[in-house]
Formats: sequence, C-alpha cells, structure tokens
Amino acid sequence: MRITAGDVAALERGVALLGSGGGGDTVTAAVLLRRLLADGRSLVVSPAAELAPSARVVPIGVVGATAAFTEKLPGGGEFAAAVAAVERWTGERADALMSIEIGGLNGLLPMVVADQLGLGYVDADLSGRGLPRLDQFSVAATGRGVAPAALAEPGGQVVVLAAGSDVVIERGTRAFLAGSGGWAAFALAPIPAGELAECSVPGTTSGALELGRRVLAAGESPPRDELAAALAGSVLARGRVLEVARHPGPGQHGSPGFGRGSVTLADHRDGALLRLEMENEYLLALRDGEPVASTPDVLSVLDHRTGVPVSCDAIRAGVEVDVVRLAAAPFWTDPRWLPVVRPRAYGIDCDPVGAE
Repeated sequence: MRITAGDVAALERGVALLGSGGGGDTVTAAVLLRRLLADGRSLVVSPAAELAPSARVVPIGVVGATAAFTEKLPGGGEFAAAVAAVERWTGERADALMSIEIGGLNGLLPMVVADQLGLGYVDADLSGRGLPRLDQFSVAATGRGVAPAALAEPGGQVVVLAAGSDVVIERGTRAFLAGSGGWAAFALAPIPAGELAECSVPGTTSGALELGRRVLAAGESPPRDELAAALAGSVLARGRVLEVARHPGPGQHGSPGFGRGSVTLADHRDGALLRLEMENEYLLALRDGEPVASTPDVLSVLDHRTGVPVSCDAIRAGVEVDVVRLAAAPFWTDPRWLPVVRPRAYGIDCDPVGAE
C-alpha cells in the first residue's frame, strides 16, 4: 500500500478516531507527513507477511505527555537515537519500523521517522487503538515482554531499560519522563517479521486509512444511520454536553494514577443521559445508569458539526457531540488478551460491554 499526500486527511481522521479520546494531537504529525509526501512522493506501508521472516522490525513511538510534544517539539534526532540505542544493546540492526500505537499521534509520526531513517514501514502496531500504559501493549499481553526498550528525550538524554517486568518498565519509563521534559522517543527491541502475527495487531494503518475515508465521505453532520455505517459501528448518543467532572484516578503499581473524569450529555433523541467514564481515553459508557459500551471497543466523541474527534482533555460542557462506538480489533476480543484492556484493567468495576 502506498500513502500519498491525498491520503493524509483520511489517515489523520482514522487514527484520531482510534485514539478513543487519547493518543495526542495529530496536527503536528500530519503537517510533517504532508511535507514528506509533497511533490508527488509516496510512502510504502507493507504487511508483515511481505517481509522476510527474519527481517527485524522495531516498534517506535512517542511516550509521555503528548500535550508536551506540541509545546516542546523534537529536535529531529530523538528517534534515530532511540533506535540506535536499542540496536546497540541487542546487537541487531533494524530493517523496518512499526508503530507502538495506531491511535492518535503515533499513528502518523513513525511513518515520517521510517522515511528519515531509510527503513521500511509495517502495517501493524502494538495497540490497535489508544492505550495509556506500556504494560498493555500486545507484546506484554502475549508474554513476549516490553524490555529491552530505549528512550531518547529532546534534551539529549538516552537511556536503555534493559530488563524487568512489563510493570517495572512502565514505572521506570514514567520516572524518566517526569524528569526529562514530559515526552520521549521510544523504541523496543527488534522483532522478527515472522513473529509479528503472534504478538502485534495487524493491518492497523490500512484500517485507519479506510475508516477515515468512509467518515470523511459521509460529510459533516450526517444522519445517525449514515454515521454508524461509515464507522462500521454505532452512535450511542447525539446531544449537548451538560457536565464534565475531573478528579485524580487510582494509582497503579505504587505510582500516582492518571487523571480520571466523566462526561454527561443528554441524548436529543429521547432525553436519556449518557455518561462517559474516561482516563487518558474514553473507557465506559452508561445510558441512564446502565453500561452500554466499554473498552476494548473504541469509544470516541465527535464534534457534531465538523465530525472531528474531541479528546478527553479538550471536552467541555456546552458542545454538541456525537458519541460513537467502533468495534475492538479482533486481537483484543481474544479471551486470553481481553483482561489487559477490559474495564477492570483501569480500576473500573464493570465487565466488558460490547466485546465478543
């Protein structure tokens, strides 16, 4: 599959939807991708099956406070430094890159990095949506593990987290980020392409592009049924946000938790109240108190007029929105991996709703 400049708008919309309210602002990455694809250039995105089984694929992405990424822009060498560090540590050269997370910023930026480093790019990721923690990646769920991993921050520091459980790597990463400007380029150890089918979520870049194309083709403010068809999902509510409440979330592994909150709106169709529970992403939807949708399905809030996804940190009272649900990637409906992303993985005492 080739990505051209004409595909960027659809791809940006698709990855923003899959962010489920998180994943970071896509604007900066979209600008960089458009610049890369200017003058008729294209970028090849390949299924893992088209690579030699022994080809080494390095997952990369931005970790930390993605809001800080838009304020403290990269100098240009962070990803090269992170990839080089993990290559040195493992003694294996990267043949291609892939994203750690299709949702949001990381659905676009790794493609730019792949071109800059002269490497191939694989149509897969480790999340299939937006996820907040490293110990929720598919490589963690399947037991392959996150370590070793390298981080490179804009100030020049580069660290390798050589060993440890996925929880320890998550905790160590957060500690590094707290003292280094809030975000860092992140690279995992190379994975043989022949093993990606067992530990990654395939087809996520092509899937995001197709999703974005359908949604953009539906136009602004489409009827409910047309929007649901474009999403291949459902519209949970359409109405005005009445209240947004925010509070500290429960801690994880002895560390402070992410911010937690809820969004309440009244559905114009029947007056029912829909409440969304959110952390870094939208996690659970309740209609008049009854759970109707949850993670691992992707819950997204769209500006009713423009259709642009509204992130958890940007949602405010008074805006007219559509709350939608997209089916989870099949990887996460597998009973073996579902516990990693079900509501209880976030401290919410509720069984998954909508996952099959």
